[in-house]
Amino acid sequence: MANGAQALMKTLADAGIEVCFSNPGTSEMHFVAALDSEPRMRAVLALFEGVATGAADGYARMAGKPAATLLHLGCGLGNGLANLHNARKGKVPVVNIVGDHATYHTRYDAQLQSDIESVARNVSPDFVRTSESTAQLCQDAVDAIAAARGYPGRVATLILPADVSWGDGGMPCPPPPAPAPECADDARVAAIAEAIRSGRKTALLLGGRALREADLLAAARIAAHCGVRLLAEVFPTRLQRGAGLPAVERIAYMAEMAGVQLGQIEELILVDAKAPVSFFAYPGKRSDLVPDGCNLHVLASPAEDTTASLEKLCAALGAEQAQPLLQPALRPNRPRGKLTAAKVCKALGHLLPENAILIDEAITSGLMLSALTAGVPRHDLLTLTGGAIGQGLPNAVGAAIACPDRPVLALIGDGSAMYTFQALWTMARERLDVTSIIFNNASYSVLNVELERVGAEEAGPKARSQLDLSDPVLNFSRLAQGMGVHAVRVETAEELLQAMEYALANPGPHLIEALVPEALNATKRRLLPWLLRALPNLPPSLAGAVKRKIAP
Repeated sequence: MANGAQALMKTLADAGIEVCFSNPGTSEMHFVAALDSEPRMRAVLALFEGVATGAADGYARMAGKPAATLLHLGCGLGNGLANLHNARKGKVPVVNIVGDHATYHTRYDAQLQSDIESVARNVSPDFVRTSESTAQLCQDAVDAIAAARGYPGRVATLILPADVSWGDGGMPCPPPPAPAPECADDARVAAIAEAIRSGRKTALLLGGRALREADLLAAARIAAHCGVRLLAEVFPTRLQRGAGLPAVERIAYMAEMAGVQLGQIEELILVDAKAPVSFFAYPGKRSDLVPDGCNLHVLASPAEDTTASLEKLCAALGAEQAQPLLQPALRPNRPRGKLTAAKVCKALGHLLPENAILIDEAITSGLMLSALTAGVPRHDLLTLTGGAIGQGLPNAVGAAIACPDRPVLALIGDGSAMYTFQALWTMARERLDVTSIIFNNASYSVLNVELERVGAEEAGPKARSQLDLSDPVLNFSRLAQGMGVHAVRVETAEELLQAMEYALANPGPHLIEALVPEALNATKRRLLPWLLRALPNLPPSLAGAVKRKIAP
């Protein structure tokens, strides 16, 4: 007779959950033992819970289905919260299995006892459940899977007491039915079509699932037929891009620049996206970035079928046969000389292989990435959806496991890398084809930018020291070698190109540490607030030119 953990394992695998990213402890030992009872379940060990949760996020983005995480009690779940936050903001499906003390042991308030449900609700507000019995466990798991796989995708957390796991009499349950989202109704589509035909300046703002090929092509037909602009949310969960696909303009991170992009729009149509807001609040500046007088429309909410809704709108506008504008093939030339962040992006554009997965957590070092990779071979771009740094390296782990036949390249800032550097050990252990490029500028550069923008008092040496990583300068190549990853340190474009060519020709994990100056140096940071304040007062064409110069 199966115990609870064995029945749970079969239930997960029957539902298509075939990877478990784990960092287990004592309460999860029966689940760990049950891994050998289910040949369909791959177990991937992470040395930190934030790697496990970030890997589950990256896996689901590329596999189109959830993985499981195995975490140890409330403290383990807490260690993984930042990347579960990113998954929640990206509407990514994840099923957390969080071990708990045996039900009869909780009254003793042992050292690791905590309120796991309260911790979990921060990142899985729609589904948190503690399984109370072995007999009920597998149905609880099915409910968690259904919640995670729905529209939108969710983080679902199932809390597994140790005695429920080891108890006899576990019975696997059949998988939940596939979600069947509805599309926009006729009246909504007709109203949006009328707004587009009005002649007012109109944009489609695409997010979530609407940034995949089928949706992009439908949106691009509407754009070509009706003169509508195509915009994408600031940090896409998964954006398919490159030569042969429609180009879409991402909303800028800085609110002042986003204001330039949005300022002339009179009709804004949301497709699996929320109305744009400023990433942070700033003294004397708006949080809501929708222009005054602009009408908001929702073609498809995150709970609805974006593809069917866009195709329905396309038909209503008579745009089915319109020829979408596609991005032409174009690669930048090989960079030369002393290395800069922009030259790293240029080298990537020059060498990026066909069908790659590109993970962007370069922060300020990636300002030129979009422009320098626009016409490269088609690829998938994953970004920092929730703003909690430390996502990139774990995302690369998950993406490589989901798509073992595709090269994965991760661009990571030095500050971000140190949050979840343990992911490199998992890359080496699983022999994943990931090339990680670390921008080592010895600074929390984005925070130096924000220090200038928020209107804080002029920073003195103590304040500046909190944003400085130069004493001592981190040596990422040596750290990576200590985790079993081939690594080199480069200071020139020629060295970088040689290192990238070697990494792309030799499967397995590689790390390239690029020593670069800050993309926005002290002079540029002092000028930036003045430029940003001037943008609303400039003619739209000039404001757009300034925006493209700073952040193309």
